[in-house]
Amino acid sequence: MNDKHSALNARKQQATPRGVGVMCQWYAEKAENATIWDMQGKQYIDFSGGIAVLNTGHRHPKVIAAVTEQLSKFTHTAYQITPYESYVALAERINEKAPITQPTKSAFFSTGAEAVENAVKIARSYTGRQGIITFGNGFHGRSFMTMAMTGKVAPYKRDFGLMPGGVFHARYPVIAQGISVDDAIESVENILHEDIAPHDVAAIVLEPVQGEGGFHIVPAEFLKRLRALCDEHGILLIADEVQSGFARTGKFFAMNHFETKVDLMTMAKSMGGGFPISGVVGRAEVMDAPNPGGLGGTYAGSPVSIAAAHAVMDVIEEEGLCERANQLGQKLVSTLNSIQKESSNIVTAIRALGSMIAVEVQTSEQAKAVQNYAMEKGLLLLTCGKNANVIRFLYPLTIPTEQFDQGLSILMDAFAALNASRSTAMEKSA
Repeated sequence: MNDKHSALNARKQQATPRGVGVMCQWYAEKAENATIWDMQGKQYIDFSGGIAVLNTGHRHPKVIAAVTEQLSKFTHTAYQITPYESYVALAERINEKAPITQPTKSAFFSTGAEAVENAVKIARSYTGRQGIITFGNGFHGRSFMTMAMTGKVAPYKRDFGLMPGGVFHARYPVIAQGISVDDAIESVENILHEDIAPHDVAAIVLEPVQGEGGFHIVPAEFLKRLRALCDEHGILLIADEVQSGFARTGKFFAMNHFETKVDLMTMAKSMGGGFPISGVVGRAEVMDAPNPGGLGGTYAGSPVSIAAAHAVMDVIEEEGLCERANQLGQKLVSTLNSIQKESSNIVTAIRALGSMIAVEVQTSEQAKAVQNYAMEKGLLLLTCGKNANVIRFLYPLTIPTEQFDQGLSILMDAFAALNASRSTAMEKSA
């Protein structure tokens, strides 16, 4: 490692806590679309997208222009003190896009965890109930309520003591893990029989595509049966689209892929194209349940981030990013299928919805080896999954085709290197 990065890592170790885990040992200097340059000028193809934040790429010109224009007007008033038209206009646009039975209303916040917390507040206010049911391996945030809702202990909940009560975890249907739709529904029903009465449950919250959990896609039949169960007991159904929204899955929201309608949806990440903003959209009568002052926040719906969100929505429409997500996704899946043929003893599954794609390998060590090789060659990848053995792909949907192909070539080389090292190890042990 070069002296500049080594010196910064030493400073980081002295100045920042180890609890903030950092993957890269190099430091970003600048970024544009799907490229990041480090402080020594080395280029990286970004297939991580700032953890699903950059569907429209780093510094999209339309986003930068919108933010620059807003900066020339005002940066902050606090919407609940002095409101601004752009917030209302964004709510109108989100209301129109949301696959929720009309009429709808939207409120904006800063982070994904904030959005989920407020969705829970709204659900509890509307129903007068306390209980929340979520799912194993789901991820909903790092605040205490959202940690409680997250279905994974390490690293998110470990060492932080007791979580808030009233949260129960059902099983998410994953056929490959032996959890059928029937099994998952039975686990929800068991909670209602064994842990909390149905009339005390405010909402069931799930990701239509699990993010940190490994990109597992919810079966349509499971959603349909959850909806029926919720309707039977007066429970709200909430979709957490923080990671899956804004064209990533080939539709504006992942819930656009399903006939089933939810009552509330959360959003964040790529909503702001790199600027912090989140939101909750839902049925108007549900959203109106909290009294004035019950929702909000000092920076909630920042005018700068609101401007960025408007630009993101424009870019998605003008550049056809939903279709682009499908095109890129098909090419990546084709490449992964070829890799699987050559690495059948390594690759165990490929999961894809548009460009929300993951490949699962046998061990976390194999996933890390692919990630490390790719980074050395200039491709940034992320891992996820219950056992950290899933490689996920979150490239900007605006990535140039030639650069995307270059990234796929590095990915194929990474698996070829893993195959070669595995064969060598087997020969030595023979």
